[in-house]
Amino acid sequence: MKVLLDYIGSITNRKLDKAQVGMIHPLVLAYIGDTVYDLFVRTLLIHSCDASVHQLHMRSISFVNAGSQSETLHEIEDLLTEDEKSIVRRGRNAKSGTIPKNADVADYRRATGFESLLGYLYLTGQEERLIEIFGYVLKRENNDG
Repeated sequence: MKVLLDYIGSITNRKLDKAQVGMIHPLVLAYIGDTVYDLFVRTLLIHSCDASVHQLHMRSISFVNAGSQSETLHEIEDLLTEDEKSIVRRGRNAKSGTIPKNADVADYRRATGFESLLGYLYLTGQEERLIEIFGYVLKRENNDG
């Protein structure tokens, strides 16, 4: 991931430091965090099962829905640093204007906070911390089913 960030920085002549990433609107952090999470889930599924695209998609839904992300955040909140909690809080409190039909408002907001955290960690190059959080996701998924 760091290679990608360095490459993007070289072609845009803009590298973001931690303070600059911290100033990005939380919904923008959630936008990239959603993609990072989706890439993680899809890669995991491709490595762990031989299935059709439709079956892969159906399995990914158990990871990427608002309820699942909200539960994961609840389970890891005590393990977050104060900076990470601040990012989550900003993401959770951001007004998105829309709520998906199949999601509880509280779950959706917490999921947005979770995605904001993932976006922040990705953009600040904290790959080890991202992997640690993905480990909690896997642990929760293994315990659930």
